[in-house]
Amino acid sequence: MNNNRTATLPLAKYLTGLLLCCLTLSTHAQTIVVKDPEIEQMLKEVSADSLHSYINNLVGFGTRSTISTNTNPIRGIGAARTWVLAQFNRFAQQSGGRLTAYVDTFTLQPDGKRLDSPVFMGNVVATLKGTDPNDRRIFLISGHLDSRRSNVMDRVGDAPGANDDGSGSAAVIECARVMSKHSFAATIIFTTVSGEEQGLLGAYHMAEKCRKENINIEAVLNNDIMGSNNSSGTNIVNNTQIRVFSEGLPYYELDKTAKTIRQLGLENDGQARQLARYVKETGERYVDNLQVVMVYRNDRFLRGGDHTPYVENGFAAVRITEMNENYYHQHQDIRTENNTQYGDLAEFMDFEYLRKNTCLNLANLANLAKAPAMPDAVKVDVKDLSNFTHLYWAAPKTGKPKGYYILVRETTSAFWTKKIFTPQTDVTLPLSKDNYFFAVQSVNENGNESLPVVPAVGK
Repeated sequence: MNNNRTATLPLAKYLTGLLLCCLTLSTHAQTIVVKDPEIEQMLKEVSADSLHSYINNLVGFGTRSTISTNTNPIRGIGAARTWVLAQFNRFAQQSGGRLTAYVDTFTLQPDGKRLDSPVFMGNVVATLKGTDPNDRRIFLISGHLDSRRSNVMDRVGDAPGANDDGSGSAAVIECARVMSKHSFAATIIFTTVSGEEQGLLGAYHMAEKCRKENINIEAVLNNDIMGSNNSSGTNIVNNTQIRVFSEGLPYYELDKTAKTIRQLGLENDGQARQLARYVKETGERYVDNLQVVMVYRNDRFLRGGDHTPYVENGFAAVRITEMNENYYHQHQDIRTENNTQYGDLAEFMDFEYLRKNTCLNLANLANLAKAPAMPDAVKVDVKDLSNFTHLYWAAPKTGKPKGYYILVRETTSAFWTKKIFTPQTDVTLPLSKDNYFFAVQSVNENGNESLPVVPAVGK
């Protein structure tokens, strides 16, 4: 019997064993927190006072109902659109020509539901052009400009819409203000859409247009009702948590992908769910005293929002909304009943909370737009039965990665629990693909990560 078998191992096998040992140690102590100083500086520029002023201006239009007047210069949805466009154009002056803005207009006919006559529609769109001409990626932030009364067909009465969705629109405007002074490899679109309360009409127009024109939207952050810290009924006060909703199984072309999803056990790994995980990890890294709570639904129970048209058209989209909604101040006429004030008024908002939630959006948009593109052709080797997992991929089509993060989690875990850096595009891990999920993301010198890519079946 040879008592020195280890010493007689071929050098290649010894080095392979040493590498696997190092990777094993790496997976047991992963604490990778890298903050980009430029993003940190941008977050310092986000102002609660600015957000408050935007809300006051939006409330000042009296009503922003989609079916309200388009011609009155100081009241109604038309005046509100004109004001938002003016803000974007003002920010464009500090962008070195990279920010451009316009109103995307269209007319919808009566639908027998929430449109009782032909309606002139308009989405206000500002585009911050990326600096890399070869980078086709677009990241989009959205809020809806329109408001409503208790009766959604009331086009005349006051509908201040301070929180629903003045808060989301204000976040979009503030992100545009701050980010227009900076450069990003990829393109960012800031938009306030109309028609949400009438049936997500503006968002459907935009999402379907992007699908038809093959516009490469990699992520949509939809913000709707995100500026109030307290709930009706339960009286919970909480300005340290924000919800992010994401669909599980993909709505788009599910019939074509269901077999693969079921075979690989990827019911919790669609692109919207991956985006939600990214929003949580990036947001909590950059924004103090804010926990991002993932909710495993596309939206609140039996309700909808402007991210839905995007997921229905195959784009990764999530909804960001406050932790506890107050229904006294949502879809309510302004009135007092039984000593309770109803109506969506600015006095019931928390502008420090709105500032943090705006920072959550900005951190994610900036991190994505500064990062290299996602790694290409990510695969997992399945040619042999093994207790190791061999992953391999190609460099991204655009951007200059320093390397890649391999993300790991157990099949029952909601979040990625291990983050392993490698400069290579081919790695073998001492972890069984039976027991873990994996993904790969590109990362540059500043620590900006792409969205993760779950490996497809390889050789």
